[in-house]
Amino acid sequence: MTTLVLRGAIILWAAAFLFLGLRGLMDPGVYADNFAIRIDAAAANTMRADFSAFFLVAAGGALLGAVIPAWTKALLVPAALFGTALVGRLIGASMGDFVNNGIVQAMMIEALSLVLMAGGWWILSRAPKKTGAGVPDHANISRELVEEFPVTEHQPPR
Repeated sequence: MTTLVLRGAIILWAAAFLFLGLRGLMDPGVYADNFAIRIDAAAANTMRADFSAFFLVAAGGALLGAVIPAWTKALLVPAALFGTALVGRLIGASMGDFVNNGIVQAMMIEALSLVLMAGGWWILSRAPKKTGAGVPDHANISRELVEEFPVTEHQPPR
């Protein structure tokens, strides 16, 4: 049940950032509005490409990691992206960059995203894998049987 709720939270997170990335791909002014950035004509293309790539790759990694149980490592992609962004903001703040409520809010979102993705990877990668409608994975069954009934070499009687 916990893994189901966690997967749902990650999917909702991914949907929000997928929506933001697609909106910004169509209209880079969305990024200017959401992030209080002033852009001119030349910067619009850079914002369209770079910001959209950031959010779409993060959302894609989160969706893959949440939906496909064997791909939980994909959750480390958005964790790395948002973690790097958070570290960059912290370095900037420590070097005297301007910090307002918008920057603090972005840092909180990045920190929560990092915790959700890294924590999600940690929990989901350790959850028992199931295939089909609640049927345990055959590799796990085989491993359990081997551990319970070890095979020993049989010596024929003399």
